[in-house]
Amino acid sequence: MELIINHTRKIFNVPPENLEALMALEAPGRKKGIAVALNNSIIPISSWQNTLLQENDSILIITATQGG
Repeated sequence: MELIINHTRKIFNVPPENLEALMALEAPGRKKGIAVALNNSIIPISSWQNTLLQENDSILIITATQGG
């Protein structure tokens, strides 16, 4: 399966079945301070498990940072 993550194409030999599985690979152990958009729609954390992924989906992962 091929997905576009933060504007970069990534190929998965074993595709993640849903957004929650993808986030476990891309940001293991992190749920706080992360926003995820799937094909330009924000997906709340409560929906990650029920959000299935398809070939060529575009995922944007945004993490909060501290600083001044």
